[in-house]
Amino acid sequence: MNEGVEWAAHVCVLLHWAEEGGDAPVPATRLAAAYDLPTAYLVKQLQALGRAGLTESVPGRRGGVRLARPAARITLMDVVAAIEGPDDAFACTEIRRQGMNAERPARDFAQPCGVAHAMREAELAWRRALAATSIADLAGSTPAGRAADARRFLAAP
Repeated sequence: MNEGVEWAAHVCVLLHWAEEGGDAPVPATRLAAAYDLPTAYLVKQLQALGRAGLTESVPGRRGGVRLARPAARITLMDVVAAIEGPDDAFACTEIRRQGMNAERPARDFAQPCGVAHAMREAELAWRRALAATSIADLAGSTPAGRAADARRFLAAP
């Protein structure tokens, strides 16, 4: 998983806090500065979030980025899918059909192997856990005072 997922999740939390403080939308440059991230790369993550319907851009002098729906309705899985895409993390290439097994009949491989089965089970558990965690949950589990600190930073010129 690329670092863009981490960046996007933290930015969604920041946008949630900005909204709570009445400071939304937030310019991308300010969001990047909050974590000392390169603005150009963060903008790519914001574009992916926008294409997924998680954020939206507001044009104009007081414009920027804001969440497109309430933070309680945006899950960590939504963020991961927006940045990484919908594909599974593990892709079985069926190497068991090669080499020493190349001559075996296809019926010998009708069922997924133990590796593929275990990886699929892990993937499902991981996706369920991410889908059960909202941006609001993440914001709420942050130490006291961080939201206010973030709002002050985002509101500064």
